[in-house]
Amino acid sequence: MATPMSSLLEEVSCDHFPYPPARPEEIAEFEQRVGWRLDPDLRAFYMHCNGAELIERLPDTPYRILPLSKIVRARVAIYGEDDDTWGPASMYTLCDVQDGDYVLVDVSRQENGRYLLMDGYHEVWPNPEYCGPVASSFSEFLEAAMRSRRHVYWLGKK
Repeated sequence: MATPMSSLLEEVSCDHFPYPPARPEEIAEFEQRVGWRLDPDLRAFYMHCNGAELIERLPDTPYRILPLSKIVRARVAIYGEDDDTWGPASMYTLCDVQDGDYVLVDVSRQENGRYLLMDGYHEVWPNPEYCGPVASSFSEFLEAAMRSRRHVYWLGKK
């Protein structure tokens, strides 16, 4: 059974390194800038903290969940260009895993009202054979990342 988002957020506050919460106007400005709305998990997270460093502080954190102001299209973060030849416009950076790779949010589709999270492996982006799903929701990703206590928890999945 999945851990409720409220419990995950409490754990972020107690055991990790959250940033101050996003103000409602920051969330509204973000949604206006990117043209999509945060799903319930992401909205709860950003109202609780506008980004966080998980497990350790920078520069050693394996997961830096980006503040709203740093979320951009994956193709911009990975290739520096906002052009369809460099990947779909619907993929946005969400978490920097500190090695040039990202966990991405795919805003083109939802399951159970939540966006899918994808692997943004920069060396082969946007090849779907290598850049597939890592979690069916942000809460699933957050819980797995905090439990793993290591880089790219999904690589160890069977």
